[in-house]
Amino acid sequence: MSSDDQTSAPGRPTRLTAAAAVCAAEGLALVVGGVYMLVMGLLGRPDSPSQAEMGGLTLMALGAIPLAAARGLLRQRGWSRGPAIITQLIGLIPAWTLLRASGALIPLGVVLAAVVVTGLVLLVNPTTAQALGIRSRA
Repeated sequence: MSSDDQTSAPGRPTRLTAAAAVCAAEGLALVVGGVYMLVMGLLGRPDSPSQAEMGGLTLMALGAIPLAAARGLLRQRGWSRGPAIITQLIGLIPAWTLLRASGALIPLGVVLAAVVVTGLVLLVNPTTAQALGIRSRA
């Protein structure tokens, strides 16, 4: 039995489940970051409370996209791969920015880049596309 044949649930490849887990982790991180910004905007002493609150709400809304994509991937919905791939591609931007920073931000950039590239590899895998019912243009 090859690794492509392994399944985590009936008819769902392990790679698809792993891709959903990556998307869910990214979405959860965005939501948690958004809640933190919102709370600090309301209770803390930011330079601009309204900017902190709006930033928090924006992060929470952006977190909903990968969370919805993760749910769709687990349910093997073909539409979910698009938002999941877009989320990974957008994640490359802050990863690159963190990698070009200095000090303690570089390891964070390495971790983010590794997560994003792992997500992309899992999502573009032919096994994942087949499980989602996406046919190749051969």
